[in-house]
Amino acid sequence: MKTLKDALQENVLIGDGAMGTLLYSYGIDRCFEELNLSHPDEVHRVHEAYLKAGANVIQTNTYGANYEKLTRYGLEDSVREINTKAVQLAKKAVNKKDNYVLGTIGGIRGIKKNAVTLEEIKRSFREQLYCLLLEGVDGILLETYYDLEELSTVLTIAKKETSIPVISQVSSHEPGVLQDGTKISTALKQLELQGADVVGINCRLGPYHMISSLEEVALPKTSFLSVYPNASLPNYQDGRFYYTDEPDYFGRYAEEFRKQGARLIGGCCGTTPGHIEAMVKGLKNRQPVTEKEVKLRKEVVEVADHKPLEPHLHETVKEKKTIIVELDPPKHLNTDLFFQGAKALKEAGVDAITLADNPLASPRISNAAIGSIIQSQYNVRPLVHITCRDRNLIGLQSHLMGLHTLGINQLLAITGDPAKIGDFPGAASVYDLSSMELIQLIKQNNQGISFSGQSLREKTNFSVGGAFNPNFRHLNASVKRLEKKISSGVDYFISQPIYGDQQLVDIYEATKHLETPIFIGIMPLTSSKNAEFLHHEVPGIKIPDKVRELMARASGKNAAHAKAEGMRIAKSLLDVALELFNGVYLITPFTRYDVSIELVRYIQLKTGKERRVLYGQHFI
Repeated sequence: MKTLKDALQENVLIGDGAMGTLLYSYGIDRCFEELNLSHPDEVHRVHEAYLKAGANVIQTNTYGANYEKLTRYGLEDSVREINTKAVQLAKKAVNKKDNYVLGTIGGIRGIKKNAVTLEEIKRSFREQLYCLLLEGVDGILLETYYDLEELSTVLTIAKKETSIPVISQVSSHEPGVLQDGTKISTALKQLELQGADVVGINCRLGPYHMISSLEEVALPKTSFLSVYPNASLPNYQDGRFYYTDEPDYFGRYAEEFRKQGARLIGGCCGTTPGHIEAMVKGLKNRQPVTEKEVKLRKEVVEVADHKPLEPHLHETVKEKKTIIVELDPPKHLNTDLFFQGAKALKEAGVDAITLADNPLASPRISNAAIGSIIQSQYNVRPLVHITCRDRNLIGLQSHLMGLHTLGINQLLAITGDPAKIGDFPGAASVYDLSSMELIQLIKQNNQGISFSGQSLREKTNFSVGGAFNPNFRHLNASVKRLEKKISSGVDYFISQPIYGDQQLVDIYEATKHLETPIFIGIMPLTSSKNAEFLHHEVPGIKIPDKVRELMARASGKNAAHAKAEGMRIAKSLLDVALELFNGVYLITPFTRYDVSIELVRYIQLKTGKERRVLYGQHFI
């Protein structure tokens, strides 16, 4: 019997189509890989249907049969059993010498790249790979990898462990480019150099866009090309996803795939035996092409020529004392007090006003709208917070494009308090991305690339901050998280409010090795009740017992004493903070901007830099 590699050398081979699509159509909607054990006849029937349709190469029902994905169903201890049975079912269906079985291993990383570490992926991959190899598959199919780093990593492992052919397929959201902006032609060349026997693309895109992608790919020198397109984009109706069933359309592209150099042609999501049969009929011959003309795509990314009129905050804070003040957008539609505060803070000489994004999961006026107004009408630099809670990935990308268009370039990327603690506890918290992944997305936009890898046709110029919560029991753990955010591309940090002099010293000692600047959060207390609420009920804030006792004694006298004590404590903290850090982040309590202005003036007097502001120009 010829090996799979020999067969690919001589002819174009036809792969099978989707497994999950057929099982779903039979009314089975669950962990499809577990069906190898509970419904083996159904799985075997799918294999036979594809072989009857004319497929030469079928794949095992093991796309998600790894530890990480099976854990979602409580099946993490059944990896060996599920994979072993899958190979047995596929091999039972294959009864001709010119048919082959591929052991399929799907990608793990999705839009949440950091959800699973690379080390966890390696362990999971090795376990599944060994199970498939022990059962004697004819090749390994690595499919639906959106992340090139992940695919490159597991390919290296596979090539060390086996000499049978390894097929490495990337997936993309946009024709010709991966989601990190890498060209598909570049990615496939890299995989070829790593030793992949077959390189190709699968999933997400239909035949039309797959052809567009292949037109830019040269014929590999030491490997072969593969292509497994989706049937179409999915439709959604009555709570179910379904694909347009047009096998003839799919079949018309089979010959074009061959002309683009594909040696292995199959189907992905939405494809059925009908699609494979149409593809078999659509191929005029099985002779592989040995020459093709490569179409080069014109570059369209341009560097934005509208640089900020003044340096980013993370640049100025390295040179001088810099003050930013948080003034939350209103929870109602009366904006008079807010804009009065913004104007007064600007006149006091603050460097930026930070605008929270629905803090404590309670809706406020859009900070993008408020930020645009204070920037255009009051000449105030806005620092806009962006949470991962309220927007899915589509909304986040759109929001970033909108902020860039408005000329807002100072951002703070945060996770966001969960919806259940806010005014609408029944609302869904999205969290498509973590804060670190949002930072990475913002930095990718700065390269002119959207999350999908598509060109934005202009580079954004965002400076992005990260949140720093030093109020955990172990400060070193918080610093480790800072280091991870720095590796994600963060430009500066803004801390939660600090209420202890010694804590400020501890933070300085723990972070002095970092070059990334930190804005130290200071929020004046207004009463004992305010202190107790913040300490006991607000996530991320802890107030020392001594400070709470001082506020309790002052509040026992009257409100004026309580306010004065809160300001005394805040100024005492500023005395220490200004000795250790260049950046100060004042958090305005209850829109009392007069309190923040008093602290701004205190800082200016302490640093000998009292400033006047006229038409946006600073005079020192």
